[in-house]
Order: sequence, then C-alpha cells, then structure tokens
Amino acid sequence: MADRIDELASAFARLPGIGPRQGKRFVFHLLSAPASERQRLAKLIEQLGSDVHQCPDCRRFFTNGRAGPCSYCSNSNRDDSLLMLVEKDQDLAAVERAGTYTGRYFVLGGVLTLSGKGAIRESELIAAVKKRAENGLQEVVLALSATSEGEHTADRVRELLAPYREQLVISALGRGLATGSELEYSDAETVRAALAGRK
Repeated sequence: MADRIDELASAFARLPGIGPRQGKRFVFHLLSAPASERQRLAKLIEQLGSDVHQCPDCRRFFTNGRAGPCSYCSNSNRDDSLLMLVEKDQDLAAVERAGTYTGRYFVLGGVLTLSGKGAIRESELIAAVKKRAENGLQEVVLALSATSEGEHTADRVRELLAPYREQLVISALGRGLATGSELEYSDAETVRAALAGRK
C-alpha cells in the first residue's frame, strides 16, 4: 500500500518553488487542520478546471462563467498597437498593478533555458502576432525577467518574429528591473520605470 503522506508530499513538491521538505510540511498542516478545511481545499482544486478558462487571445487564465476572450482582450479601449509578451500570468498582473500600460498581452507560458529545457507557446505567439499585425499592431514589448533564461527566451522570440522586422518595433523593458529579478515580484514603481525606459 502506498504511503499517502509521501505520495501527497511528492505531489506538492512538483509545484514551482516547493521542495520535498516543504511538501511534507503542507501534508502535516493539512493533517492537523479540520476535515472541513481539507474538503474545502479538495473542492477548490476539483472546481478549478470548470470555473477557470484560458483566454484564446492572450492565453492567460481567468475566472468567468463562460469561455472566450478575457476582460483585457475584449476591452475595446485598450491600445491595439502594443502587444506585451510576459512569461506567466503573475507577470501580467504585476504590469496591470503598475497602472500605466494599456496595450494588449500575450502570456508565453514559461521560459527557455540555455540547456534546452522549458517551453513557450511558439505557434500561438506567431498566430497572435500575425492576427494583431493585420489589426494595427506596431510594437511588441518583451517584458521578460532580467535573468539568463529571460534573455535566452527574448532571443528566441526575436527569431520567431523575424518575418515582421520591417513592420514591427520589438522593444524590451528598460533596466529599472535589477538583473536576476523576476517581474512577478517587482513593485509597481519599478515596473512603471522599466516600461517607460523600454528600448
């Protein structure tokens, strides 16, 4: 019979930023919590797939009663000439908190590492840029983390968008972001400065 504690701890350890020791802490916390709290957590996880949708345009996850474009993509007041590429949904939220960017988004879904690991939504990105280029897109803003993985991903994105070089400006956030920092954890003022100083 499988050891349920180890099994669940291993499942938690597969989450980003969680190691085996912390996974086990989660399990023991849940064991000491009331059964109603465990049931509520299990229900939230179970409902995640039915209540959360992925936007077909920007690829971010959002909670809504229906599938289709998210509130950012369906907002006709946003600037169609700008498309910001971010690594993950949390980065998009950080940019929105800064309150100065009013263009469109695309969530790459990760980064590429120098060792060849990782993946981004390449085919979806190409389709999104093609569609937006036909509707007034002028600039693609690379809002990627100031890490070696972020730089490597930016290089790959530039390769993918090479056919649009004559048509689009490809810019990157200014270095209000410290090297090695992740966009998700940056404060609103830093994101504003990086956006204003994009090159």
